[in-house]
Amino acid sequence: MSVRIEKNGKVWTVIHSRSEAKNAMDPSSAVALVDAFESFDRDPEAAVAVLWGEGGAFCAGFDLKHAANNSSALDDIAYPPGGELPRGPNRAVRGPMGPTRLELDKPVIAAVAGPAVAGGFEIALWCDLRVMEESAYFGVYCRRWGVPLIDGGTVRLPRIVGRGRALDLILTGRKVDAQEALRINLCEHVVPDGQSRQRAEALAHEIARFPQACMRADRRSVYMQEGLPLREAMRNEWTNGIPAFYAEGAAGAARFASGKGRGGNFNDI
Repeated sequence: MSVRIEKNGKVWTVIHSRSEAKNAMDPSSAVALVDAFESFDRDPEAAVAVLWGEGGAFCAGFDLKHAANNSSALDDIAYPPGGELPRGPNRAVRGPMGPTRLELDKPVIAAVAGPAVAGGFEIALWCDLRVMEESAYFGVYCRRWGVPLIDGGTVRLPRIVGRGRALDLILTGRKVDAQEALRINLCEHVVPDGQSRQRAEALAHEIARFPQACMRADRRSVYMQEGLPLREAMRNEWTNGIPAFYAEGAAGAARFASGKGRGGNFNDI
């Protein structure tokens, strides 16, 4: 079994384990990852997920040995004419790397050790936050083999770091170490080697203890605003946020009025 889930309260850690191949992705692992994250998104008790590659590598990209022996490897997950995502029985909503076409309603944190390159880089970009170990690195390493970015890399990377930096990384395929990734906003935290999973899970638990309807509404609004004019984005923010306020915000305001959370104290909320 190349993918397994470990649960700790509201936090799920999704573990990809093909360490013999530096967690390079094959079709069965891609399907298993999609199943895991769809289960996470459906489960009312789950709040935040961590994605971690076992054995010291996040993901070395798509398994090129498999691709070399399967010229039609992408046929079953190609976009149909018209560009709509394939859905329904036996029509996977997955990308070649697995969950990169999913739009979840809950956050996912990437715990990155070792290489997260080519398609593995694209999976990390799909996650909401990235925690990198000091020796971890990103890179469009598929540049050298003539394999394009088809799991959202050309879409998400410029949205995160800007067009110029994205083109630098995409066109050159160069290695991006953890300190540069932190400097250009490709990751949010850098930790000592061996601690990415621990730090990502601690961050997940921190997020999971907040009122979830409000947190998810704010997260959703951040993604919804991309590409929209300011007024339309703000209108969407309002209509998206008001149901969460009535679900949780009024009760939260009452807790604050009773004396909780004063002075920025998040410990007693």
